[in-house]
Amino acid sequence: YEVIYDSTDFVKATVHEIVETLIITGVIVLLVVFVFLQDWRATLIPAITIPVSLVGVFAILLALGYSANTVTLFALILAIGLVVDDAIVVVENVQRIMEEEPGIAPAEATSRAMRQVTGPIVSTTLVLIAVFLPVAFLPGITGQLYRQFAVTITASVTLSAINALTLSPALCATF
Repeated sequence: YEVIYDSTDFVKATVHEIVETLIITGVIVLLVVFVFLQDWRATLIPAITIPVSLVGVFAILLALGYSANTVTLFALILAIGLVVDDAIVVVENVQRIMEEEPGIAPAEATSRAMRQVTGPIVSTTLVLIAVFLPVAFLPGITGQLYRQFAVTITASVTLSAINALTLSPALCATF
């Protein structure tokens, strides 16, 4: 037999470049978080939420029968910036409360912070879901292409909110 056209080299190169961009994006996001928070412990919390959300997205994509292709990987690059937002809001609010009240325990500061930011986290998540989820229901070949993108973004934002409401406060109280 004779191979007339082999697209595997192109796909391998594309996936390699996307993974490299994913890593660079994660590093840049964490550097920006560190520059603004000025604390490695506070930066560690969003750093933990990135892989937790992204691994969760891969599990959801697998459950829905989607593969890791260029569309889903591009969506994950965009999602990195979205998944840390909620964790940053939690960390910043806990840090603000601890600075305003120096004697407060971390667990109490976290509890107060969560009472203040739970509503905004849920509302911003619902807005992002309202923007991206309808794209998953577009008909035709366009819908097929955008469906994986929409599912990836929606899943990552949803997992980010769950992390921000559960994992991030627990890490704030612990760290």
